[in-house]
Amino acid sequence: MWWLLIVVVLLAVLVVFGIVQFNKLRRLDVLCTGAIGDIDTLLTKRADLVPNLVETVKGARDFESSTIEAVTTARTRSQAAQSIDEKSAADASMTGALGRLFAVAEAYPQLTATSNFQTLQVQLADIEGQLQFARQFYNDSVVHLNTALRTIPSMWFSGVAGVSQRRVYSEPDESRRSAPDVQF
Repeated sequence: MWWLLIVVVLLAVLVVFGIVQFNKLRRLDVLCTGAIGDIDTLLTKRADLVPNLVETVKGARDFESSTIEAVTTARTRSQAAQSIDEKSAADASMTGALGRLFAVAEAYPQLTATSNFQTLQVQLADIEGQLQFARQFYNDSVVHLNTALRTIPSMWFSGVAGVSQRRVYSEPDESRRSAPDVQF
């Protein structure tokens, strides 16, 4: 009779352990999905500010049209991106184009003196800071999920939880690590 009670207790412990591991993996997966959603929201906010910035810049006479075209193209590419890799590449393109735009804009005092341009520049800088934090949060979430998927005992439950694939980190490309090249 005692052996039956021991078997039932062991089975209950194993079931509880399995549920805990299942929920842990699902929670980590949902956290990563939410973090990617936050990045997408910020990228959309940034892309929505770009037309206002472009119109403000177009108001300045003799401003380099190639820079405006690069920003517009980067915005279009950013909005069309679907996968994480495409979004990362589009984000890098947008950041580079905006960096060149602000660097070139410094040569036009009448542009940098307008309050509309300054407001947009501050808003974009704020969004860039939020994006950096969102990327860091996403990468931290990915570290926790990928660690759970590669370590015992969580890895035994990854198939059952439906979370068997490791996530990819959000990393800037090499061109974002250097200052934009601006020529006058």
